[in-house]
This record gives sequence, C-alpha cells and structure tokens, in this order.
Amino acid sequence: MASANFGDIENGSSGGGPCGRVLQWLKALPAKSWGKGLEALREAKKVGEDDPRKIVHSFKVGLALTLVSLFYYYRPLYDGFGVNAMWAVLTVVVVSEFSVGATLGKGINRMLATSLAGALAVGAHHISTLWGGEVGEPILIAFFVFVVAAIVTFMRFFPALKARYDYGLLVFILTFCLVSVSGYRDTQVLDMAHKRLSTIAIGSCTPIMVCIFICPVWIGADLHNLVAGNMEKLGDFIEGFGFEYFHIKESELSSSDTQSSLQGYKSVLSSKSLEETMANLARWEPGHGGFKFCHPWEKYLNVGALTRQCAYKIEALNTCLNTEIQAPAEIRSKIQEPCTNICSESGKALKELAAALKKMTRASSANPHIEYSKAAAERLKLLLKRGIWDDVNLLETIPSAAVASLLLEVVACVEKIAEAVHELASVAHFKTEQPQLLQEPILSQVAITCN
Repeated sequence: MASANFGDIENGSSGGGPCGRVLQWLKALPAKSWGKGLEALREAKKVGEDDPRKIVHSFKVGLALTLVSLFYYYRPLYDGFGVNAMWAVLTVVVVSEFSVGATLGKGINRMLATSLAGALAVGAHHISTLWGGEVGEPILIAFFVFVVAAIVTFMRFFPALKARYDYGLLVFILTFCLVSVSGYRDTQVLDMAHKRLSTIAIGSCTPIMVCIFICPVWIGADLHNLVAGNMEKLGDFIEGFGFEYFHIKESELSSSDTQSSLQGYKSVLSSKSLEETMANLARWEPGHGGFKFCHPWEKYLNVGALTRQCAYKIEALNTCLNTEIQAPAEIRSKIQEPCTNICSESGKALKELAAALKKMTRASSANPHIEYSKAAAERLKLLLKRGIWDDVNLLETIPSAAVASLLLEVVACVEKIAEAVHELASVAHFKTEQPQLLQEPILSQVAITCN
C-alpha cells in the first residue's frame, strides 16, 4: 500500500498535478529565459541598425549623468550645494532627449519656469510673512498657491502655449508650490530657491552642451528629410499607378519593387502629428548647416498638409486599383494615353520637387513635368466631354470615370505642392538652380491642347 501511494505521488508530480506543473515550469525556465534573452538581443540589434544615432544618444546621456554626478561625489562641490545637488542629476534625466531641439526645449523651459516660479514664490512668501502674521501667513500662502495653480493650469489649454511651453508651465506650478509651501517651515527660503535654481541650471546646461557638441541630432533636418521623402513616396505611387492600372509592363522594375512603391504612400497619411511635433521642436534649435536660426519651419507644415491631401486622393486611386469591379480593357484603353501621361509626369514632378528640397535648391526642373501633366489633363477633359463612352454600358464606365476624375484632382494637388515648395524655397533663401527651358514636345502638346 505504501509503495502504491509513493507511485501515485511520483506520477502526480510528473503529470498534470500542481507539483508536476511547477516542476515542468522550472525545467523549461532555462530554455525560455535563453530564448527571451536571444529575442531581446535581436531586438536591440535591429533598433541599433535602424538608427545608430540611438546608440550614440544612450552614451551621451550616460556621459551627462556622470558629469553632473560629480557635484554630489566631489566634496567641495557638495559642500556648496548640499542635498540640492541631486536636483541636477534629476534634471539631466528629465531634460535629456534624442534631438537637440527637444533637449533645448525642455532645458530652456525648465530653467525659465524654475527662475520665474522661484522668484514669484519668494515674493509670495515675503508678502505672506509681512501681511499675514503668524495666523494669516498659511492662509495667504494657500490662497497664492490656489490662484497661481489655477491660472497656469488654465493656460496649458491654450494650443499655442501647449505646443511649445507645456512642460515649462508644468514645472512652473511644481516649483512655485515647492518653494512657497516649504518656505513656510524654512526661514532660509531665498537661499533654498537660489540653490535649487543653480542646480537645475547646471543640470539643464550639461545635457544641452553634450547634445549639441557630441554627434548632434537635428530634428529640423529630420523634418526636412521627412517632408521630402513623403513627396517622393507619392511620386513613386503615381508613376507606378498608370502602369499597374492599364497593365503595362515595366522592364526596369520588378513586380516586388512596383508593389512596394504602390504601398509606400500609406505612411504619409498619418504623418501630421509627427510633422507638427518636429516643427515645434525645430524652432528651439540654433542655426546649423543650411538651416538658419529663423528658418521658416511653418512652411514645411504647409507642404506636408498639401502632400497629405494628395495622399488621400492616392488612397482613393489605390481603392480603384484593388476593387473587384473593374472596367473592361477596351473601355480603359480609350483614356489610357492621357492618364498614363498624367501619372508619369506628375510622379516625375513630385520626385524633382523632393530632390530639390533635399538639396535645398529652388526646383525649376519640376516645372516642365507640371506643364506636361496639365496638358495631359486638358486632353483627358476634352476626351470626356466628347462622350467617348456613349456606345457602351454606363455601369462599365463608372470605374474608369472615377480614375480619370481622381487623376485630374491629383494634377491640381501636385501644382499646389509645387507652389508651396517654391514659396518655402523663396522664404528660406535656397540656392537657385540653372533655369531650364520647357522642352519642345511639351510646348507643342500645350499648344495642341489649347487649340
């Protein structure tokens, strides 16, 4: 009987009982931990390969923290600041961001907010001490805290203030409350405010200097490349759409390249918040490279907005490309030539604009392609007015008519994008390219269309 019970216990420990499940989990734990570790290493490798600047940024934060920690470890410096030296360490952790603009924005916000709130809190403490007496002092301090916190919190709802100074307003509330409330129990409120301001200034300036002088990451340059890259993605789609819709084979591009170019535009649709954030941070950056101190970053938002409008038209074109209801080939062939010309020339125009924007030059090479696409659009309008589909079923013409209408809207969008890019180049004082004359075929096509 005893041996039977022992066998049951042994079977239970290795089977489905609680003890068995625990033992199985413990046995599988090393293999699972090893697998998780390898997965984490692969993820870390991918992040580093995607953007090596992130690895450099990690070392920069470590360097800034090490430098500021000397104020806590080095005895003469610690005697000057005391426990308040820890504020410098905390400030480095909070202020350090990936880009120069983000670091400068947070650092300047924190220093200005701390100095203004500290001065206001010292004044509030002084007034409460003089006018309130022993009984009224805490009441006046509480009243000042209530008024300041309510007003500044309401200011955080203003869109213009929230975009650039939200962090500073938050620090303002925090500093005012800390200094004014703690000053009620501490008579050396002025000395406390001075030490806190000094340590926060040191903690803000250290990561700013490290971020600027060691492998800087300029968010303005990233915004510049993002807007240009979005236009290039739209150009790739429009160029490939004509070949894909009318089933024209391209010898230069493989099917995988065509599919990737037709899907690249989707990231443009969701780029609004990213562009606005980058533009707000870029305003904090000093002049660098071809970007001056007062670079017109708001013009990039105009170009980005027009690019997204064009991307929405392209999304509709992509729907027409993938819908189950397609027009017969003989119906599509009647508008094939002007539509393919629109796709080809509009795509080339966007690519030329993107290339000129990347090189920071005034894009005159895109003008011929825009004129040619407008001429093709006029020809497409004439074909539609002549009633080329009168002898066919109306339902079969709807898909091709929708494509033609969307392509006409794309031509208008590309022209607006070109105007916005030219305006940006003019305001930002980009270099001027050698002007190019319109090609003779383009001029003749425009003349034929007008006649």
